[in-house]
Amino acid sequence: MTEAAHTIADVERDTGLSKDTLRVWERRYGFPLPLRDAQGERRYDGDQLLRLRHIRRLLDAGHRPGRVVPLPLAQLLALDTPARPQRMQGAAKKSAEAPVPASAAGPDLSHWMDLLRTQRSQPLHQALQQWLLVHGLASLVRDVVAPLNRRVGQAWLDGELAVFEEHLYTELVQRLLRTGLSQVAAASALRPPRVLLTTVPGEVHTLGLLMAECMLVLEGCETTSLGAQTPLRDIAEAARAGGADVVALGFSALLKPRDARHALEQLLPQLPPAVQLWTGGQCPALQTGPRGAVPLPGHTHMAELDQIAPAVARWRTEHTTGVAA
Repeated sequence: MTEAAHTIADVERDTGLSKDTLRVWERRYGFPLPLRDAQGERRYDGDQLLRLRHIRRLLDAGHRPGRVVPLPLAQLLALDTPARPQRMQGAAKKSAEAPVPASAAGPDLSHWMDLLRTQRSQPLHQALQQWLLVHGLASLVRDVVAPLNRRVGQAWLDGELAVFEEHLYTELVQRLLRTGLSQVAAASALRPPRVLLTTVPGEVHTLGLLMAECMLVLEGCETTSLGAQTPLRDIAEAARAGGADVVALGFSALLKPRDARHALEQLLPQLPPAVQLWTGGQCPALQTGPRGAVPLPGHTHMAELDQIAPAVARWRTEHTTGVAA
């Protein structure tokens, strides 16, 4: 057993599971089983944190708490494993379909993950910066950052990366993307749609939002980013004041599905009628399919970055021909 170093607040931030949920599971299912410190506060070890990450993932996939919470890690992994090959095959197919210059070598993702695990941030930054210089911003986002995000996320989920290493990766990539973004924007003649980007209260993750902004600017869009956790009323007011054509919101898989849908239901009536609402990310509340949620009318969800360019093209066609959005 690893050291019981995590407070209940740490676990809530890490997994997105509320303190109340953790306490209820403790009483109802006998898991988690935290120790108590000298002040009587709950303390969770790394093994329990790892199990809770996988439990949260399975809950988001549609499993019931009563089925998965009591299971040991090996059985949780067995439940999760069937979905992994399908995700990897989908990623491989996208990579194979993407045009790659004949002279270009593929990104050395395994080596770059090793650099991250050993906290060698300078060589990692230099490697990613070199890729940006040689292949451009679109390739950095699509061919490097997107697959690296999946590897980092899986390594974090499996307990192979510490939280500080994931934060190191996020900070490094965000800094590089902002550099590339500013360079492209300065060299481009930007035109509508004007897109306002942010996240709703409770959603602290912004890397996916920044990646989306890069793809929007590469399509020549005007963008304004408000960063994370903008109050809903302020999102609507910023859209009106800035003349936004589109509000784009990023959602991670860690935001509670109920909170995501509630935020959209509250925001949609506040937006000006002409403003479109686009959402992106892997939040289960926005997914469709056998285990996905019922689509929420009034907004367009894009689970993949490749959906951004067609959405921009549709908006421009509609507004060029005078068809209502």
